[in-house]
Amino acid sequence: MGDSEGSHMDTPLLQSFVRGDYLSVVNGYGLYGIVGAIIIGLIIPVLLIGRKRYKQRGVQLEVGGENGYTMRNHRFTELVEVPWEGATTMAALFEQSCKKHAHDRFLGSRELISREVVTGSDGRKFEKLHLGEYVWETYGEAFDRACNFGSGLVKLGHSVDSRAAIFSESRAEWFLAFHGCFRQNVTVVTIYASLGEDALIHSLNETQVSTLICDSKQLKKLAAISSSLETIKHVIYFEDEGTTVDSSFSNFTLTSFPEVEKLGKESPAHPRLPSKTDTAVIMYTSGSTGLPKGVMMTHGNIVATAAAVMTVIPDIGSRDVYLAYLPLAHVFELAAETVMLTAGCAIGYGSALTLTDTSNKIKKGTLGDASALKPTLMAAVPAILDRVRDGVLKKVEEKGGLTKKLFNIGYKRRLAAIEGSWFGAWGLERTLLDVIVFKKIRSILGGRMRFMLCGGAPLSRDTQRFMNVCLGIPIGQGYGLTETCAGAAFSEADDTTVGRVGPPLPCCYIKLVSWEEGGYLTSDKPMPRGEVVVGGFSVTLGYFKNEAKTNEVYKVDEKGMRWFYTGDIGQFHPDGCLEIIDRKKDIVKLQHGEYISLGKVEAALASSNYVDNIMIHADPFHSYCVALVVPSHHALENWAQGAGIEYRDFPHLCQKDETVREVQQSLLKVAKAAKLDKFECPAKIKLLPDPWTPESGLVTAALKLKREQLKAKFKDELHKLYE
Repeated sequence: MGDSEGSHMDTPLLQSFVRGDYLSVVNGYGLYGIVGAIIIGLIIPVLLIGRKRYKQRGVQLEVGGENGYTMRNHRFTELVEVPWEGATTMAALFEQSCKKHAHDRFLGSRELISREVVTGSDGRKFEKLHLGEYVWETYGEAFDRACNFGSGLVKLGHSVDSRAAIFSESRAEWFLAFHGCFRQNVTVVTIYASLGEDALIHSLNETQVSTLICDSKQLKKLAAISSSLETIKHVIYFEDEGTTVDSSFSNFTLTSFPEVEKLGKESPAHPRLPSKTDTAVIMYTSGSTGLPKGVMMTHGNIVATAAAVMTVIPDIGSRDVYLAYLPLAHVFELAAETVMLTAGCAIGYGSALTLTDTSNKIKKGTLGDASALKPTLMAAVPAILDRVRDGVLKKVEEKGGLTKKLFNIGYKRRLAAIEGSWFGAWGLERTLLDVIVFKKIRSILGGRMRFMLCGGAPLSRDTQRFMNVCLGIPIGQGYGLTETCAGAAFSEADDTTVGRVGPPLPCCYIKLVSWEEGGYLTSDKPMPRGEVVVGGFSVTLGYFKNEAKTNEVYKVDEKGMRWFYTGDIGQFHPDGCLEIIDRKKDIVKLQHGEYISLGKVEAALASSNYVDNIMIHADPFHSYCVALVVPSHHALENWAQGAGIEYRDFPHLCQKDETVREVQQSLLKVAKAAKLDKFECPAKIKLLPDPWTPESGLVTAALKLKREQLKAKFKDELHKLYE
């Protein structure tokens, strides 16, 4: 095989638009498209008359403790803690929801028909999968399996007082093992499947895990580090059809997941259920600095976030189908799937490399996960959506002519409708636009999508609006951290604004605290600004075996409320919605006293067509900043072809002076449009041909930059930029 599974979270969606799928859209306009465009252009605009509605979404209040500007959700005077009475723990929530929806579809996995290895034109080998329909189990069946697995752990010899770790890609068995552990009050340690060896060893040894649950692919990683694992006694692996398992481990027992289920079914153990204050999860983040930290989440934390998000997604219920493909070891996906469990939704599992019909691992002519599942709900991280947008726009630009005109007409009309009032009173035009312009784009994600959750990093205004227009759905942009169990703020479905993350979720308060050094004050006009501090039921216990770091960022006020200091800088709009505008640790003071916000500059410059990824570096001993840029292969090679630039391969193209000048001119143009100051524009840049992936350790699983790792890896390149 070539690229390993999960190496590029954005690749399948991007390719769906850039190769194939979008071509069928733009080639299909024809005469109907021209007629539709005339109708849209001449007759329908009268339907677009509307007014923006102002709605109060957050309410200011005073909460004890440090002075600040505190906001709560407008719909709830008291914080929400549970979705319904009695569901105070994950174990209780799981049991009650499974009984309530016992006969409804719950967990779905695709049947593997065949797998084959093909060789690409460059000689690299790729695995291609022929996947069948989704095979489902009901809530009732899932509950029985989870109970059996929990009992099997006990029968296997796992001590109820020790911890189990899950180290696997997302799949139905992950979720079953997770909830099976809670039947016996076993704390679960979650670890990214993409985590490097050192971080994996650190996570398992620090938490003294005795049972490791993984997929068969991760067993190969264990072979290399097994001698470094101090406390592992049992390894339970998920079976995968067509793969062999190396059973030559001498220092722990190896058992398949079905075997553990069978043990538990034959010898059921009495459940040992947790309380809401018990630690449910120790989640190891693929943090941006150093070794990962384990965040301790209680059962009450996770339940409170799920209960709060339930109030935000409109009409969520058992008719909804959720497409799960992001890492369950990330708090965003774990919270999202817990919401689906709470609401009684069906969860269909896929992967980043099988998501669409043209995804890397999908055999040509067979359906991707979205086409097979036809989901109504899904989650996405901004990096995916940014590149989807770029891919569509590039393809439209390449086609040009009538295709470009029709797309632009449709886009502008729908944009006008959205910004007037949320899809209001324009049924005829919406139908025409869907049929002529946007239906094929919507079909790439199954054609039934009605709401998308976005989190993990800030979503750009342009991308959010682009997805609103092309998919015809609201994007619920959330803000939260592992330390707040993903629960902090969430934009509401009828909010047509962009660039904001909504009001506080009803499980917490959000407070702004002045940061005078950075010039952000709660007394600022026209909007209060400051460090974002979250307090309430979603705020976690702290970092495992790291009391110093815990005490640094967690505070308890005189009323007993626990607050987490996020390090993010935000501002509250008059309607109570939060906007994240900066980050404390991303601000660097230059030689002449100017402050530069690295994240703000990166977000602005990333809109250049030539930029696939970018890191701004600022040194306090210099008066300017520099940049490391991973350029877009597609855009740069197109430019080189048009400019008659000769080169051997892509790395050679990145080294050429004229290439560097072209990219830098593009960055200057984008910087000017974004109104960046002169000192915020990188004076020098270095083009790096290889992408930054979670596997390389240069970005997190949510594709956020790991600055320290990037600075260490490219220290020589950075040094030369300052010469």
